[in-house]
Amino acid sequence: MDTTRASGEAAQKGVARLVRPELLALLGYEPIEPVDVLAEELGIPPDQVLKLDGNENPYGASPRVKDALAGFDLYHIYPDPEQRRVREALADYVGVGAEHIVVGSGSDELLELIPRLFLSPGDTAAIPVPTFGVYSFATQVWGGRVVEVLRRQDFGLDLPALREASKGAKLIFLASPNNPTGNPVSGEELEALLSTGALVVVDEAYAEFCDCSFVELVPRRENLAVLRTFSKWAGLAGLRAGYGIFPAAVAELLRKVKMPYNVSVAAQLAMLASLEDIALLRERVGLIVRERERLSGALAAIPGLRPIPSEANFILCRIETLDARDVWQRLRRQGIFVRYFDEPMVRDCIRISVGRPEDSQRVLAALREICLAG
Repeated sequence: MDTTRASGEAAQKGVARLVRPELLALLGYEPIEPVDVLAEELGIPPDQVLKLDGNENPYGASPRVKDALAGFDLYHIYPDPEQRRVREALADYVGVGAEHIVVGSGSDELLELIPRLFLSPGDTAAIPVPTFGVYSFATQVWGGRVVEVLRRQDFGLDLPALREASKGAKLIFLASPNNPTGNPVSGEELEALLSTGALVVVDEAYAEFCDCSFVELVPRRENLAVLRTFSKWAGLAGLRAGYGIFPAAVAELLRKVKMPYNVSVAAQLAMLASLEDIALLRERVGLIVRERERLSGALAAIPGLRPIPSEANFILCRIETLDARDVWQRLRRQGIFVRYFDEPMVRDCIRISVGRPEDSQRVLAALREICLAG
């Protein structure tokens, strides 16, 4: 054996003994890859990649974002650790006081901060599945115990089972609309879960696409938190810009335990510029919503496909006559990237992000060919 390799393996074993043992066996969250990596994998030019796997906004950021970033000349100065201007602008946008708002490097950072604040090793978080995998991942990273509750066959919440699983839980994670299924949480379901006493964290990453939100309830409920992002509606996925609305006392504690300069100057500038161009961004959201409905109808017309009704910027589509993983792989070979989940209840599904009309035409043509060929 090569002596350099042998010594490296020995050192790794030596270091590994110092790692928290439960993290050694932890399965990491599987993220999506960027366009250049996907293009290199297939050996095709990047402009031939059709990326419909990340629920990104096909229209990009507001032009005001580019202007704001290009016109700024203080990148050598640390950003405001309290994100004061951003929080005030967000307060106007969502209609709650700035004291309730915590800004994060994407809402993912807040999903990591919440278990950091609330969970001691062995504490429980209840999570209805299938859903966004970061909830479980972040809980386990901080030593928490995940109790998963399968959704009903229609992907609605199994409320009795979830309430039972929430006994003694500190956290309940919900997505509304849910990822990857696209269905929202009802007000009645939320109230039933708030009555458990756990902190109910509602991830509203796709709220702008369904015009449904629980933000206004937060100041009146001591155990409700709502998370939002600029990744989807505002096209800032690459800049990592998110925020959460919390009871004021919880928000103060989260700002205390976060890293001081957690949100870059660029991300703060981009959020402010986006909030100054809401009319354009809402117009683009409207384009995506209309294309979602058109794409859903076109998918339903292809034999062997059954799209699930969605209120987000993606469609979960059940593959009824072919193997869904095989369909996913065949699309990849054509440079079309959608999401496949090897998880209970969705193993026969692919998730397709809603793009521009020309993007839909390409994926529809490919799916027609695949389904007809069998």
